[in-house]
Amino acid sequence: MLKDITIGQHYPTGSVIHKLDPRTKIIAVFVFILTLFLVENFMAYGFIAIFVICCIRIAKIPIKYIIKGLKPLTFIILFTLVINSFMIAGEIIISIGPLNITEEGLYQGTFMAVRLIMLVIGTSLLTLTTSPITLTDGIESLLNPFKKIGVPAHELAMMMTIALRFIPTLLEETDKIMKAQMARGADFESGSLIKRSKSLVPLLVPLFISAFRRADDLAMAMEARCYRGGEGRTRMKELKYFKRDFLAIAVVLSLFAVLYLM
Repeated sequence: MLKDITIGQHYPTGSVIHKLDPRTKIIAVFVFILTLFLVENFMAYGFIAIFVICCIRIAKIPIKYIIKGLKPLTFIILFTLVINSFMIAGEIIISIGPLNITEEGLYQGTFMAVRLIMLVIGTSLLTLTTSPITLTDGIESLLNPFKKIGVPAHELAMMMTIALRFIPTLLEETDKIMKAQMARGADFESGSLIKRSKSLVPLLVPLFISAFRRADDLAMAMEARCYRGGEGRTRMKELKYFKRDFLAIAVVLSLFAVLYLM
């Protein structure tokens, strides 16, 4: 299960989407998320699904790899579908004791589940097609105008990128600890949900120790390289917009306009 989590991982393929300016991709994802929460029918989601599939194909990322990233969220997606099916009043389709599955609830549950799936896939494409360093530069560049009101743009960008960067590392560390515990007789897969939750407690202590150790090593490495924040820092590669970036923004905004009018 842990190996199925793709959030924060980079999948380099050298595609056109990988070569886009990180600011372009961040803006595109923001518009994409806004579009998801504004549309109110399945026809619009059909267009969004086609757009997402096209982006995945252009990025040359295997569909199986994208679907694998949805596996850890299966419970949340099903829970969203079920809870909406039972909790929203309307025309009753099936009665299970005191609980009723309504037509309106089933429609809303399916709608919310599809929205959640699209949201995860769309945002995952950002990290899959953008390296952590480039993503840091893009976030910092977009936050630079807010420096005038005291927003620490560089520090915020650095913290977010370090958090994303260490997600795969901590997942790998968790997997190693679980295998070590299972070799000593620990059981993480059988029993009730409460029993399995309690069995995960022995993982937390070594995982926290490992995380603090890595944080300390990172701090010492940054200190050894004379890191003092964003003031006075220069970059070897400056971010520049190209024609493909303006074309990408135009395509995303056009999709947003069409779906909003629908």
